[in-house]
Amino acid sequence: MTAIPFVREFDFEYGRCDQLSPLVRRLIAPNPGPFTFTGTGVFIVGGGEVAVIDPGPLDADHEAALDAALEGETIKFVLVTHHHMDHSPLAARLAAKHGAKVHAMSPADTPPEGGEVRMEAGDDAGFRPDIEVADGDVFEGPGWTLTALHTPGHTSNHVCYALKEENTLFSGDHVMGWSTSVVSPPDGSMGDYIAQLERIRAMNFDTIRPTHGPAITETGPFLDAYIEHRRARERQILAQLKAGRTRIKDMVADMYADVDKRLHPAAAHSVLGHMIHLVEKGEVACAGEAGLDADYRLI
Repeated sequence: MTAIPFVREFDFEYGRCDQLSPLVRRLIAPNPGPFTFTGTGVFIVGGGEVAVIDPGPLDADHEAALDAALEGETIKFVLVTHHHMDHSPLAARLAAKHGAKVHAMSPADTPPEGGEVRMEAGDDAGFRPDIEVADGDVFEGPGWTLTALHTPGHTSNHVCYALKEENTLFSGDHVMGWSTSVVSPPDGSMGDYIAQLERIRAMNFDTIRPTHGPAITETGPFLDAYIEHRRARERQILAQLKAGRTRIKDMVADMYADVDKRLHPAAAHSVLGHMIHLVEKGEVACAGEAGLDADYRLI
């Protein structure tokens, strides 16, 4: 399996807002876990009139720390990458305090097969933006410009935001420095996900700032490895089928034997995402609809 040059070490404290660059600050919510790493990183872009990206969970201490970090400033835009419980729940409350609007893409009503087992944080089922975001939408403030990039894959409504002045991408969960991202059908699409990784790679960002964990600064080699990891996973699944394993749960037990078992349900959904993509490409077939409990075979 391809070795991804993960970036996991960084200095932070819960409740502390850190200046990361001339235009970017970050506050980390106290919601660590196997899917959130150290917690949700809330990005504040600009000064005076700002944009806030992924306000994070409904947590009283986190909300108070974010209010303190924004004291004396006005939020011009609240931007959400996608509708998971570690990203979006605080968005409406924060926007209301500042007379702002929540900008995002609405979620599709497609709960994952097998329920919420795949995602510790789960879906923010009631989330709806005030204003729908479309690919290419531009958000501007004093000295900063953000462009929305629709990056379906992790979810169908996932959006990254590119900061023009610093050639930086706020990648949400599309690209994470500390781990790979879960792609969970039917809302998640591995085909879309890989295509959007390749799109981001071609844009040559200097810095990628995921919602969880530290920044990625060697973006080209990192994304090359990230994409190759997905290609290698497909080859691994084909090898599992060749070895006679036809069920996803049996593949996961073998492929992810050295991974925290709490992550195996999520891994099963990622394998399902790959399997659906392989079916779409005509390399694999199954009897009936592709799902977690289906039997698969090589074509």
